[in-house]
Amino acid sequence: MPHLVVLATGGTISSRTDDVGTAVSTDGAASLVHRAHPDAHPAAHTDAEPADLTIETVDVLRKGSYEFTLRDLRLIAESVAAHAARPDVDGIVVTHGTDTLEETAMLLDLVHASDIPVVLTGAQKTADSDAPDGPRNLLDAIEVAASPQSRRRGVLVAFAGNIYAARGTHKVHTVAASPFATQDGDPLGQVRDGEVSFDAASLPEPSTSAHPLAIPDERFDAVRVDLINSYPGADGQQLAAAARAGATGAVIIGTGVGNANSSINRAAADAIANGMLVAVSTRVFSGPVVAVYGGGGAVDLINAGGIIAGGLPVSQVRILMALVLSLYEPELAAAEFRRRLSGQHN
Repeated sequence: MPHLVVLATGGTISSRTDDVGTAVSTDGAASLVHRAHPDAHPAAHTDAEPADLTIETVDVLRKGSYEFTLRDLRLIAESVAAHAARPDVDGIVVTHGTDTLEETAMLLDLVHASDIPVVLTGAQKTADSDAPDGPRNLLDAIEVAASPQSRRRGVLVAFAGNIYAARGTHKVHTVAASPFATQDGDPLGQVRDGEVSFDAASLPEPSTSAHPLAIPDERFDAVRVDLINSYPGADGQQLAAAARAGATGAVIIGTGVGNANSSINRAAADAIANGMLVAVSTRVFSGPVVAVYGGGGAVDLINAGGIIAGGLPVSQVRILMALVLSLYEPELAAAEFRRRLSGQHN
């Protein structure tokens, strides 16, 4: 019989409204699984009888994901890796706040070294709302984690009946019941009435699980990678300030196909010359970063040594950069960062 581990980290799925009307992470993993109404589907039973599935619950964190630090992400990654290494565990579910679920999903996918499924889920409505979505989402995630079809697909996100690859998935709506979308792609599959199905054209995610990076250590906690916005009137002061604050990496969120402006480009050139790893992304949700425009555009950023990082949400580019900077010396970190972005891992 499949044995799953549910790791709880807080978020809306665990939140209840306090006396002053504020939603606060309250419920732990055991409560979340219990509230998922085991009788709604036989695979959701949390004990050994009947023998469809057993679920073990672990509390890793209990707070809103908007409060997470890189250390918190590391603790989640360590917990997932420890349970994934156990021979008796067939799948792992991580309950998580939706605000930064995409960052944790990316980190887990980069370091996941097992064939077993790891599935993240959460909720858009609190546990004490009139119609909470957490129990249904958790049931779906349990189904996905228990399904043999989910093996060797890397880390997944199950939410509102859809199954997404971790890489490229981004929160695109603040309050909608189905708030996630995959950048330049469709969901990998669906969960309908407890049945898990994957698109016949979808393939396992070979890019990370086949060639995992090392689990981060304490060095990851202190890595500083800043996001630098480009907008009308922006200058290079953000990037210069990031360098003064100790940032060893930065992701420039360009306009259009990755354009910044002359002031940001000069600051980027200075930062790169002083050893900072700089990536060039875009504030546009879909589409690549393309070095087309000079005169302050992406061409100048690339010529200064910036690395094109289109195709991923900037939130996930930052996590990849932070991880490689924590694992490698600067030149090797830049090379590994390029390889991971291009899908080459040899």
